Amino acid sequence: MFRAVCLLICGFLALHSASAQTLEPSKPAASADALTNPAYSPDVAFLFDLEARFAADTGRLGGAAFAKWFADDAVTLNNGQAPVIGKAAIVADATWSPADYQLTWTPEGGRMGPGGDMGFTWGHFESRFKDRDGTPKVKTGRYMTVWKKQADGSWKVALDASNNEPPKKEDCCKLP
Repeated sequence: MFRAVCLLICGFLALHSASAQTLEPSKPAASADALTNPAYSPDVAFLFDLEARFAADTGRLGGAAFAKWFADDAVTLNNGQAPVIGKAAIVADATWSPADYQLTWTPEGGRMGPGGDMGFTWGHFESRFKDRDGTPKVKTGRYMTVWKKQADGSWKVALDASNNEPPKKEDCCKLP
């Protein structure tokens, strides 16, 4: 009986984590395994699922889809830029087309608050675009998304923050 219960629990965790952990099928989040990461709980799986849907919408439809996930009083904090405060400002700022700018991200971890109405995720992002000269560019970095349950029961982004990766150690301190 004990063995059957253990197998049932392991099967549920495997199915649940497989459906909620990845944003890119070829790149599952390393920490999304309840057997190797005890912090990966059903609550974190729920947050990872929100992130997966958020990322999929953004990948398909660009900035407009990105902005629709934000709460009315949300804030974005981007590397080297002033805060963007409020959904209207975020909508005005997120005007990119997926043909011109591709943004992908993968969560590595997350936590749900004790009340179950607020949580956060963090991980890596990658953006691909062309500069003014048409040269392809790639930026990578870290992000953190704070999720908040709304009065209607939906979940929206309350805060999205990102920063670029630091230079690689071999690129540090080189003189021209």
